[in-house]
Amino acid sequence: MTDSDFVQAIAQRLTQIRQTIPDRVRLIAVSKTFPAGAVRAAYEAGVRDFGENRISEAIAKQEELQDLTDICWHCIGHIQSNKAKKALQHFQWLHTCDSLKLAQRLDRLAGELNLTPQVCLQVKVRPDPDKYGWTVPELLDSLPQLNNCEHLKIQGLMTILPLHLTPDETLAAFEAVRDLGDKINAQNYPLMSIQEYSMGMSGDYQFALKAGATQIRLGQAIFGARG
Repeated sequence: MTDSDFVQAIAQRLTQIRQTIPDRVRLIAVSKTFPAGAVRAAYEAGVRDFGENRISEAIAKQEELQDLTDICWHCIGHIQSNKAKKALQHFQWLHTCDSLKLAQRLDRLAGELNLTPQVCLQVKVRPDPDKYGWTVPELLDSLPQLNNCEHLKIQGLMTILPLHLTPDETLAAFEAVRDLGDKINAQNYPLMSIQEYSMGMSGDYQFALKAGATQIRLGQAIFGARG
């Protein structure tokens, strides 16, 4: 496939995807493992939100794409404690705040850097040893301490579902995330208001939309199969 064919294919996929999602939903193009040229192609097709898993990979792309000044970068991979500062410096959104210890470290560093990142709390509504994140009871227990993280704009929940769920199980899991957000908001913590639901990827985003997702993270659906 030539470069022009690749660019055209991305534009065509995006046109098709946009026909299936409401305007209120933020489309995040998951550009991990794809080159900066793929990001530029999606940008030219109207995408402004890009998700990366690895901080070093994101930084390299950001340096190559400095002319695209209105990109919003989303960290969607696990944040190691020793990479927390770089994550804050290079991403506007952190979707993978997955423990109280990490939240408190991010809050301290954000204060030192005079930053106020947008944060989603990563939660597991179904057991999955392969995923990071709070269980629902753990997250509910952590809320008072999270409310003390005054430098973080905690305004969303993020989830990645286990593999091999049935369609009904998938929809129910996404709905459980929405229910959890309602439960958190009902407690009226002054520094937390769950308005964003980052859930749904290329294989299951239609179920996430039905459950009320406000942000979906699509990689293969936009860029094609990874090599």
